[in-house]
Amino acid sequence: MRPSLPIPDHNRLRHSTTALAHSLSPAAWREALEFRSADATVAPALRVGSAVLVALVGGGLLHLPHLAGFAALGALASAFGRYEPYPRLAGKMAMVGLGVVGYVALGAGVGAATVPMGMQIAALSVAAGFAFWVLGAFRLSGPGPVILVFAAAGAAGFARTATDVRDAVVAASVGVVVGWVISMVPALYHPHGPARIAVARALAAVSAIERDGHCAVPGAHAAIARAHDVVALGSRRADAHTHELLALLAAAGTVVDEAESDAVPDRVAEFARFEVELRKVRRDIAIPRVDGTGTPVLARPVGFVREGVPRLRDRAILVGAARVLLASLLAGWFAAAAGLHHPLWATMGAMAALQGVNYRQTVQRAIQRLLGNVAGAVLAAALIALSLDYWPYALAIVVLQVVAELYVMKNYAATSVAVTAMALLLTGLGENLGPEIAMSRIADTLVGVVVGVLVAAVTIDRADRHHLRPAR
Repeated sequence: MRPSLPIPDHNRLRHSTTALAHSLSPAAWREALEFRSADATVAPALRVGSAVLVALVGGGLLHLPHLAGFAALGALASAFGRYEPYPRLAGKMAMVGLGVVGYVALGAGVGAATVPMGMQIAALSVAAGFAFWVLGAFRLSGPGPVILVFAAAGAAGFARTATDVRDAVVAASVGVVVGWVISMVPALYHPHGPARIAVARALAAVSAIERDGHCAVPGAHAAIARAHDVVALGSRRADAHTHELLALLAAAGTVVDEAESDAVPDRVAEFARFEVELRKVRRDIAIPRVDGTGTPVLARPVGFVREGVPRLRDRAILVGAARVLLASLLAGWFAAAAGLHHPLWATMGAMAALQGVNYRQTVQRAIQRLLGNVAGAVLAAALIALSLDYWPYALAIVVLQVVAELYVMKNYAATSVAVTAMALLLTGLGENLGPEIAMSRIADTLVGVVVGVLVAAVTIDRADRHHLRPAR
């Protein structure tokens, strides 16, 4: 009796084909170019820019331009957890900072050991999957694991001796400390800042019920729950202002529960006034006490490490990490086989494209990454062609970083323009790079993005149907 052959899964094949077709559809490209109305605040962007500025100024004054880039990468740890309450932010930034330093050490060690490029790609691909796994499990929100892999790739291209490894690690460590300190300084004079922003967003979400109706109720509930957590995490003791914030949340919860009543428009106008006050970066405030809500209980949430450990076994995160590893590996090896000069950039392009929570967002991120890299590379080439000295480039890097932080919630393509130009300028600090590096960046990113989308389409979950047009 002849053995039976496995029956091909036509449903999965059809689903993957449809998903791949979506990546080429005009609708997907239009969606990638849309600018969202995001509730972004300027203060976190300025803090990150200040941290990078201090790192670059230190490198320039010490006449160590070749190490300033690693200090700036360490300072970028301050871009993670931008809206977290300060006690939790301190721990999350420390974890990310250790990750940046560790990845610099890994990349520098690989470079100093003169490991063949194929093995470098394999090592950084595994590191990319690991970074995705850990950052996802512990919900370390921010630029994502691509920062860690960029740090490793940069260190691999820099280090040739044990001294280079030491210098790169020390520079990155100094940058991490600078970023941590600058991000935590506001806790001394404006400790309720993150809680006030969270409550302001909750009030805005409740106000949206008047405009959008019942479809806004789930978002309002989620915003209120998030604000409760931020207030509780940011207050070791319940002072007078903490009770005011909790009272506002209690009043907001009452409005959501009574969304059918005529009182909603009156409270919406009141919430708008409170929201304006909450967004002011001042110690003196003018928030009236909210009567009739009682004194809510300040329940402290579980720590992020304790919450994150069980998520290390989460299937979705593990599958995502495996996809990142596979796509990074294939993209890097293909770029190397094609003779491209920076195949590790293809590895980064693939993993950056796979940051979406579903296939539709993955395609959107991939398109935005590609378009942003093209424009950013052209911008960097124009700046490099000017043959400026260290200080103008340092200033340009700081400005680009601030712009990236301001637009990250609005459109990733615009953010990618600034990030790509900044990354190329960082790579060129202390080196004589020509404008042709921009073309290399575009080619490697194209390979990474295409491979990332292909892997996402082939491995798409059957339940992932966000990219399909709704039936009429």
